Amino acid sequence: MSESMITYRGVVYPWQCDHMGHMNVMWYVGKFDEATWQLLAAIGATPSRLRDEGFGLVAVEQHIHYKRELRSGDVLTIRSSVLEANEKSVRFTHEMTNDQTGELAATTLLVGVCIDTVARKARALPRDIFQRITSLV
Repeated sequence: MSESMITYRGVVYPWQCDHMGHMNVMWYVGKFDEATWQLLAAIGATPSRLRDEGFGLVAVEQHIHYKRELRSGDVLTIRSSVLEANEKSVRFTHEMTNDQTGELAATTLLVGVCIDTVARKARALPRDIFQRITSLV
């Protein structure tokens, strides 16, 4: 597994909490998604490059484990790691921690597949991105 990198820092807002008083699951997914964009940019898959070169990375699998509640006002950090890559896909993880307590709040494991955005079919990752990913693993 690669060394983790910080890909998100944020806070839980009151409007992100549900009737139980903790951050609703939809916001965990949203914050993990923001971390994914930072991770993609770090490996060279920036939004402008995706647009300009006509490829994208789409999530085909995601597993989330909720470990500890996060409540309004909690400050959090997400650290991300690339686990493995092959010609057309990458598998990575995010770990969300409560900055005050240091406790792990949630983890997610994702698999992304590189696609041609016009043909809407899987394609090989650009060579430099694949090389950057494999250097992280």
